[in-house]
Amino acid sequence: MSEGGLEAPSRHPLDWHNPEFYDEAKIDAEMRRVFDICHGCRRCFNLCDSFPRLFDLVDASPKGEVETVDSKDFKSVVDACTLCDMCFMTKCPYVPPHEFNIDFPHLMLRYRAMEARRGKLKIADRELAKTDRNGRLARYIAPLANWASDRKHQWIRRLIEKWMGLDRQAALPEYQSQTFETLSKDAIFEIDRGAPAKGRKAVIYATCFVNYNEPDIGLAARAVLARNGVETEIVYPQCCGMPLLEQGNIAEVAHAAKTVAAALRSWIDKGYDIIALVPSCALMLKFEWPLIVPEDRDVAALAKATFDVSEYVVDIARKEGLAPGLAPVASDGVALHVSCHSRAQNMGPKARDMLKLIPNANLQVIERCSGHGGSWGFKKANFAPALKVGAPVAKQVAKSGKAVVTSECPLACAHIAQELEKEAGQLPRRVGHPIEILAQAYGLR
Repeated sequence: MSEGGLEAPSRHPLDWHNPEFYDEAKIDAEMRRVFDICHGCRRCFNLCDSFPRLFDLVDASPKGEVETVDSKDFKSVVDACTLCDMCFMTKCPYVPPHEFNIDFPHLMLRYRAMEARRGKLKIADRELAKTDRNGRLARYIAPLANWASDRKHQWIRRLIEKWMGLDRQAALPEYQSQTFETLSKDAIFEIDRGAPAKGRKAVIYATCFVNYNEPDIGLAARAVLARNGVETEIVYPQCCGMPLLEQGNIAEVAHAAKTVAAALRSWIDKGYDIIALVPSCALMLKFEWPLIVPEDRDVAALAKATFDVSEYVVDIARKEGLAPGLAPVASDGVALHVSCHSRAQNMGPKARDMLKLIPNANLQVIERCSGHGGSWGFKKANFAPALKVGAPVAKQVAKSGKAVVTSECPLACAHIAQELEKEAGQLPRRVGHPIEILAQAYGLR
C-alpha cells in the first residue's frame, strides 16, 4: 500500500477484551511508533491541540526525536484529543489499509481506557458522564440549576469550577423542566398523507442532549417529518455513551450499545428507520458501536438502519421529493458550521444540502472544528485551548455577516456563539440545529 492510495479507509474493531489492550508498556511502544510517524508527517498540525503539543514535545526533546520524549509527557497529548476523528477521516494518509495502520483517535482512547481501568478517572468526570441521571434530576429544579450555572453568578461558578472542574467562563447548557419525550406526548403532529414520502416510518432516538436540554430540536424534526408524510415514534432507552467513550469506559459503552440496540431492534424489524438528532450519537450508532461489540447482531442491524436527521431529510428529497410549502427565511443568510462528528460519518455535508432546499438559501458553509468536543471544552483545563481551536470558525462567522449561525452539533453551536462574544459588531442569532430552520421555512412551530 502506497501513500495516497485510493482504497477507502477502514477501522479495526477495538480489542478491548484483550488484557494487552491495557498493558502500559505495549501502549507506550505503540504511541512511540505512531507519534514518530506523526512527527515526520505533521499534516494534522492545525486540527486540534493534540498535534501541536506532540510536535512541541518532540522539538524540545534532547535529540528532537520521539525516542527522547519522556513517556509521562504523552498524557498531555492524550488529554487534548476530543475524539473528533478528523485526523483519521480527513488528514492522515496512513490509516488502514495502509501498512502503517494509524488510528490516532482510537490510540488515545486506548490510553484513556488504561487510565480508567486503573481508577484514575476523577470523580467529577465520572459524575458528569451520567447524563441521564443528571438530566432526570435537573428537570425538577431546572430554573434553580440554570440560575446557578449562569455566568453572571461568578461566586457560584467558582464553586462549580472547584468541585466539578467546569471553567467558570464556559457557557453551560440549560436544562428543561419537560423532556422531549414528555413534550412529544402532548404535541400534535398531523401527518400529511398526501406528501411524496407518505408511508415512511421512523423512530427518533431522542439523545440525552435533545431530551433534557434542547427539546425544540426534536419537536422541529417531528414537525418537518410529519409535514413530509413520515410517521414517527420516540424511543429513548438511554444515552449512547459518548461521554463514557471520551473517558475510556468502553465496557459501559458496550452495555449501552446492547441495551439501546435491543430496544430498537423490534422497530427495525417492523420497517422503521432510526433517526439520531445529534451527530455524535449518530456516529456512535453507525460506527463506534459496531467496533466495540462487532459480534452483536442487533448493533449491526441498528448501524445499517440509522440516519442522521439531516441525512434523512436529504434522502427524502432525493428519493421522493420534499412536500411543498418551503418559504425563504433569514434573508441576511445563515452561517452553517458542519460539525466534526457529521463529517466523520462520511455522508457528505447533508446539513448544507438540506438548507439549500429552502428557496433563496444564503449559506456560508464552515468545515472546521469548533474546538468544543462534548464535555471536553467545558473543563477548566481545556476551555482556553477549545477557544483557540475554534477561533478560526468564529472569525469566519463574524466575517460572513450572516444573521444566523447554526450547527448540526448544538453544543458546537453554543460554543461558537460564545467565541463570537469576543468579536466586535452585531452577533448573529443562534439556532441550535439546521432542522429548526427548515421547520421555520415550512411555517411550523
